[in-house]
Amino acid sequence: MKLLVLNVMYSLTEPYRVTCLPSHTPQQHYSLLTTVDMCFEGKTSFGMSVFNLGNAIMGSGILGLSYAMANTGVVLFLVLLTVVAVLSSYSIHLLLKSSGIVGIRAYEQLGQRAFGTPGKMAAGIAITLQNIGAMSSYLYIVKYEFPLVIQAFLGVDKPSGEWYLNGNYLVIMVSISVILPLALMKQLGYLGYTSGFSLTCMVFFLISVCTVILYSCRPAPVATAYTIPILAFAFVCHPEVLPIYTELKNPTKQRMQHVSNISIVVMYTMYFLAALFGYLTFYGEVESELLHTYSRLDPYDTLILCVRLAVLTAVTLTVPIVLFPVRRAIQQLFFPNKTFYWPRHIAIAVTLLTLINMLVIFAPNILGIFGIIGATSAPCLIFIFPAVFYIRIVPEEEEPMRSTPKILVTHVTNIFPVCLLWACKQLSISAHNRI
Repeated sequence: MKLLVLNVMYSLTEPYRVTCLPSHTPQQHYSLLTTVDMCFEGKTSFGMSVFNLGNAIMGSGILGLSYAMANTGVVLFLVLLTVVAVLSSYSIHLLLKSSGIVGIRAYEQLGQRAFGTPGKMAAGIAITLQNIGAMSSYLYIVKYEFPLVIQAFLGVDKPSGEWYLNGNYLVIMVSISVILPLALMKQLGYLGYTSGFSLTCMVFFLISVCTVILYSCRPAPVATAYTIPILAFAFVCHPEVLPIYTELKNPTKQRMQHVSNISIVVMYTMYFLAALFGYLTFYGEVESELLHTYSRLDPYDTLILCVRLAVLTAVTLTVPIVLFPVRRAIQQLFFPNKTFYWPRHIAIAVTLLTLINMLVIFAPNILGIFGIIGATSAPCLIFIFPAVFYIRIVPEEEEPMRSTPKILVTHVTNIFPVCLLWACKQLSISAHNRI
């Protein structure tokens, strides 16, 4: 009897791994992976999983949706938002089905199973770029909003260079004191309570936006090219889906799909209401970051101050959730055969936060982050990669290329890149016109 060594990793930072003898075929290898995944007992409840996935979806993207609605109008925005939400839910279905067939619950490993090392590299790089862009946008909000909140609390009208009103210092302090300890957690499920509190803060933000329709501006023509990237950025949660699936209690594909559907429906509703009432407040003069626009009313108003504090809390608590997939992608790319090691776990988190803080200090504005990331890595993770993984992984014996699901997936992968090219072209034209 041949010796078989199983090296099971119970940490989400390093996906489950099975080391087998060379005599084992790839089919036996992936069949064995399925058995290992089934042996792992998830402990995160359904509700906590919804909180974690909802928090992964909900982030600073909600602050740019009023700007997107100002570009398109209410009806077209609603159509685009619905299309992106439905495609996001369907692509999660594709990920879960592909994962179930080969027994893999890691995005990068699905890429490797479908296309070998190039697929793994492409998935890892896209996850890294996407989530670094997301974390940068969250900390950008901390950098520019936190000093205003402190200034309002202290009643300082004209700052004179105090260090505690310097956004660069504050974002570093928040990263070290709040984000880093949470990012060092070994498993994602531990962040369920902070995710629930983060979503509560965003609900308060939504309620406040719906009640403050006090300021009226004449609609002004604005560029339309940022709408698709902003909407794509707003629904990116796919790198977190498989880790959350792994830690889900009593995990089944149908149960995880329900988690995803509930999270997307709740976020879809919150997105539309926040965008609608933010747009109705400012019309064409809404800025790319909604909180900046509300400063026109009264920056020292109690309600606006509380809204700023709530958003700051929400985006700060979202950063650790988004950091987990990046760390896992880096470990899959550079340390694929290494077991969990605390010094490496900590070093990657510290390095990532250092890099992101440097980006935040030099980033000109949040719109650039939304535009670049939303137009590149976000559509790949939401639409393109799940579709091509599905086509490659699902055997033709089960679903031929002429079957309805694969025909639909093929059309999605063909049409969406065209939309991206159009959006990028419009971005370049818009930038040239401003020059």
